[in-house]
Amino acid sequence: MTAPIRPEDVLPDGEDNAAFGDVSARKDTVAAFIANAKALNELADGTPERDAVLAQLRTLAPGLRAVGVLDVFIPRSPEIAVLLAEDGKSSPQ
Repeated sequence: MTAPIRPEDVLPDGEDNAAFGDVSARKDTVAAFIANAKALNELADGTPERDAVLAQLRTLAPGLRAVGVLDVFIPRSPEIAVLLAEDGKSSPQ
């Protein structure tokens, strides 16, 4: 039987990054992605603010993939699903 994994097993206290394969993910990558995904809904198309949020989402996406978020969760937002599929590693549902 596998023991449960605690947050400190993945990222020990005092550490800011963890390596998952060839990707280094900073702590709170998932929380930042979610906050930006939610903010995207509030921003008008074509605005600099929306473009900046989209760029940040693209920057954070490899970290989500690396920690396995997309192995267990499917994005509700079609726009986020398309964004995550841009490199072909995840397909929109």
